[in-house]
Amino acid sequence: MAGEPLNQPAEIPPELDRWNWGAFFLSWIWGIGNSTFIALLALIPVVNIIVIIMLGARGSRWAWRNRVWRDAQQFRRTQRNWAIAGLVVWVVGIGGCATMVGSIPYLLKGSDPYHMTMDKVRADARVKDALGDDVDDSFWVGGHLNVNANGAGDAQFSIPIHGAKGKGSAFSTATRTAGTWSLRLLVVKVEGIDAPIVLLNEDHVPIPNAAIGI
Repeated sequence: MAGEPLNQPAEIPPELDRWNWGAFFLSWIWGIGNSTFIALLALIPVVNIIVIIMLGARGSRWAWRNRVWRDAQQFRRTQRNWAIAGLVVWVVGIGGCATMVGSIPYLLKGSDPYHMTMDKVRADARVKDALGDDVDDSFWVGGHLNVNANGAGDAQFSIPIHGAKGKGSAFSTATRTAGTWSLRLLVVKVEGIDAPIVLLNEDHVPIPNAAIGI
């Protein structure tokens, strides 16, 4: 009768027994769609790494055995569609993560405590003497910025800086009270110089190799 599946060999034909990218990329989602429920083990942390690799290596065999296929052409076309879908999901996911990570420096650099930090760094005569008058920051910056609904908050930065004379890093901390930011600590460490330049230390935090009395 038209539309009925043909007799399907128990063993997958050699030309179809290849790495299954759809199973590898989509793991348990692919498993449900291909009646291969062992793929649900991919939901278990740690175990999922092994399962995903196994799905890539043996997924075609399992899918061939667990579902009824009209012919090899249908199987090949279906698995190709799964592979394309999986690739799209991964590309979109990686792109989204990259965008999120790449936006962090912009968020940090757009904050008031960051601008306060860099303004003081650029205006300090000791920093200019060590790095040059054209002190600037790099794109990537470390740290965190927290702002609470009640107007409080805190910030901490690790900023790579450079100038015509050398490179270094600026480290700062700030607190926010009633909506107003206040720098509490600002230290510049110049490459090749042991003693840091302490621009601000409101809480008298011990700083290794800093000049006595700072």
